[in-house]
Amino acid sequence: MAESSNKPQFDQYASEYEAMHAASVAASGESTVYFADYKVGVLQRMGVKPDAPILDFGCGIGNLVERLFPAFENVHGFDPSTKSLEVAQRRAPSAVLHADTALIPDQHFECAVLSCVLHHVPPAERLALMQTLRRKLSPRGRVFIFEHNPFNPVTRHAVATCPFDHDAILLWPWEAKRLAKEAGFEGVGLEYITFFPHALAALRPLEPSLSWLPLGAQYVTVGANPAHA
Repeated sequence: MAESSNKPQFDQYASEYEAMHAASVAASGESTVYFADYKVGVLQRMGVKPDAPILDFGCGIGNLVERLFPAFENVHGFDPSTKSLEVAQRRAPSAVLHADTALIPDQHFECAVLSCVLHHVPPAERLALMQTLRRKLSPRGRVFIFEHNPFNPVTRHAVATCPFDHDAILLWPWEAKRLAKEAGFEGVGLEYITFFPHALAALRPLEPSLSWLPLGAQYVTVGANPAHA
């Protein structure tokens, strides 16, 4: 998320964001908590350690930051919207939150998360953001890019009808992978996630085995900072 370009928009939405987000995912039959917990589960499944320093970059009102505890002990968040950060801090008092990227420590984090952030960033600014994020990661630290999957028609409808997504430019999965590689990340991979709505929850144990299938509502792109960044 750019340092300032989205600040007025998300300051405006801070008090209403949760309700609008809940409405946008209502077709899934799940709450916003389900999707935050799903992302926590992905980090755990991919081996992020409980004591690893984690940065939620573009954390907004703290939907994910709040749920990262207690699975992880050392959680930071960044967002240019100070009003959103006020809400996030109330929800996650133990989190260290930043409104200025310059104040985020460099070469510190073992894990950085971009949770549905890049589609709000103008395409011309995305590479610079990813390069900034790389500077915040320790050598071999990993970035996790969660994004909406444009292949999924339900997802596209949810984005099109959500007020705070009015500026969204979705990334095709190959665009997210290319962006991570251009920013200098290594071993970049991609998995499709969140396949089944609540009505088909009994099938969710199958989801990891379907990670190759481009029908999930979202996807996650993962890359590692070089050992000698």
